[in-house]
Amino acid sequence: MTPEPAGLPALPDAQATPPRASDPTATPLPRRLLIVSDAWHPQVNGVVRTYENIARVLAAEGCAVRVIGPDAFRRVALPFYPEIPLAIAPYRRLARMIEDFAPEAIHIAVEGPLGWAARRWCLATGTPFSTAFHTNFPAYAALRVPRPVRAAVTAQTIAALRRFHAPAQLIHVAAPSVAEMLRDWGFRNRLVRLSRGVDLSLFHPGPDRPPAARPVLLYVGRVAPEKNIEEFLELPVAARKVVVGDGPLRATLARRHPAVDFRGTLTGPALAEAYRAADVFVFPSRTETFGIVLIEALASGLPVAAHDAPGPRDILGGQPGLGVIDADLGRAVARALIAPGTPAQRHAHVRAQYSWDEVARAFRAHAAEMTR
Repeated sequence: MTPEPAGLPALPDAQATPPRASDPTATPLPRRLLIVSDAWHPQVNGVVRTYENIARVLAAEGCAVRVIGPDAFRRVALPFYPEIPLAIAPYRRLARMIEDFAPEAIHIAVEGPLGWAARRWCLATGTPFSTAFHTNFPAYAALRVPRPVRAAVTAQTIAALRRFHAPAQLIHVAAPSVAEMLRDWGFRNRLVRLSRGVDLSLFHPGPDRPPAARPVLLYVGRVAPEKNIEEFLELPVAARKVVVGDGPLRATLARRHPAVDFRGTLTGPALAEAYRAADVFVFPSRTETFGIVLIEALASGLPVAAHDAPGPRDILGGQPGLGVIDADLGRAVARALIAPGTPAQRHAHVRAQYSWDEVARAFRAHAAEMTR
């Protein structure tokens, strides 16, 4: 598993310590698991990818896993994000759905309308539940309000998140840096690390390419303010820039940067080919809690250029062969272009560290605690 960065407190690693099935004193592993998530299909993001892979692995092992998302309710688009739907007044219908499914364990993934409704049901019925911290909402909110009120908005958002998660038996976090951040925010819950995985049959290095006159710099992710993508687009570097993803800033940025190749959303083999056609993966965001695209890029053989922030800090771990973190993104890109190591070595690193099978089994092992 990924080592803890120096200076961070030790964090229980869900993948490292699942209960042994042969242990007669262990709580039986649940076979009916319910995940309530405000982020679900047709959205394309790291939250969706996490739970679709957990559900896929556990279903193959004979579990009944249901994910309840906004598609089952009346919806309204999130302001500034028309591609993200929010469930409207979901409590009664959600309560019936939970009771009809009769789960042995419940996990609440996101702090949205469905998350609050599921939390309300669990508290009303005395049902234990787990949660996860996937999104740095305080940072997102601060970017969307005038500077004079940012500190107040950030504090209010953190307080709301503490309230949401306070009754949870445990909170899954993807990286030690995120756990440290939550502790700094006053969270007193038990925090359990649950990493992420990669489809290595899809994301792998391609054949060697002849050196190009201009290297290809790739960004994959949402095209939105919190991703800080404009810093990447404005870098004065002699390279071809490619952006894969969609979001509220795409049209504006495409007009402002006509030399940049905006590809829109890609998935599956088309996304894998986009990684393999690049030379460096650039990750300008400072607001992440992990960044599955980072390990997809590494699995595809690319070095990463990123800021020193949660996600890159944990994944790159100061290993020069994986890439560079730097307060100056342009300097990080320049150093990543000459990073030591090979695509095969980066792929091997990901193979050794990240597994959806391990993630899913650890998730189930900790879900057993919700059945007590």
